[in-house]
Amino acid sequence: MPGTRGIDGRGPDGRAPSGTAADGSGADAGASDGRPGAGSAGRSGERAGARAVFRAAERAGRLAGLADGRTEPLARLVSVLRSYHRAAIEPYWAHIQARVEADRAMRGRALLDGGAAELLGSLPPVMRWRAPVLESEYPVDRDLRLDGRGLLLQPSFFCRGTPVVYRDPSLPPVLVYPAAAHTPDPAFGEAQGAALAPSLGRLVGHTRSAVLQAIRYGCTTSELARRAGVSLASASQHAAVLREAGLILTLRHGNAVLHTLTPLGAALLRGGAPAEATG
Repeated sequence: MPGTRGIDGRGPDGRAPSGTAADGSGADAGASDGRPGAGSAGRSGERAGARAVFRAAERAGRLAGLADGRTEPLARLVSVLRSYHRAAIEPYWAHIQARVEADRAMRGRALLDGGAAELLGSLPPVMRWRAPVLESEYPVDRDLRLDGRGLLLQPSFFCRGTPVVYRDPSLPPVLVYPAAAHTPDPAFGEAQGAALAPSLGRLVGHTRSAVLQAIRYGCTTSELARRAGVSLASASQHAAVLREAGLILTLRHGNAVLHTLTPLGAALLRGGAPAEATG
C-alpha cells in the first residue's frame, strides 16, 4: 500500500527542536557563557534533566513489571483501562456501534449489488480500487501481498485519517478503515435522553411501525416506500422522524441513501410494535 515516508526524529520540519543544536549539544548552551545567572540556569536544567531521567526509569520499571508477568502492574493497568472505558467510551457506545453497523450494512449492500469490485470501490476515498490492487494512503511505504489469502475489512469508529493493517505480514490480513460518516445525529452526547423524549412520543401507529420493520436489514428510500406500502415522500418523512429519534442512521450509497437501524431501533423492534395512536 503506497503512502508517505516517515519523518526523522529531529522534528516535523527536519530541523532540530528549539534550543537544541543539531549535534545534541544545545542542552549546555548558556551554562558556560559567563553571563550573570548562567550557572543558575545550568543547575535548573540539571534538575529538570534528573527529574526526566527519574520519570523514565519509573516508567521503565512499570513496563518491566508487565513484561515479567507480575500481577500487581497488570491489575493496575486493567483498572485504569476499565475506568477510562466507563468515562470515555461507555456513554457513547450505542452511537459508536450504530456507526460501525451502518458501515457494514452499506458494504454488504455494495457486495450484493456489484460483487467484490463494487465493494472495494465503495470504500472511503483514502482507498482506491485499481484491479487487482487496492491502494491506500498509509503512514509509510508498504506493500501487503495476500498470496491467495482473504482480506478482512473492519470498519472502526476510532480509525482516523488512514487505514491500518497488522505490522506482521504473516498474520491473517486485516484492513481497519474509518467507518463511513453519516447524517448528523441529534441523539449523540450528553443530551441524548432529552433529545429522544419528544421524538419517541411521535413513534406511534401501524405505518411507522411498518417503516421501522422495513429498515430492519437496511434499505434505500425507494425500497422503504415499496416495502411499507407508502409514497416516496411519505417514506422519506418517516425516515427523517426515525432518524431524529435516534432509531436509524442514514448513509449515502452512490446516488441513493441507505437506512439502517441503530441499537436503540433494533431494541425497540425486539420489544414489540409502538403503541397505536389515540385520537
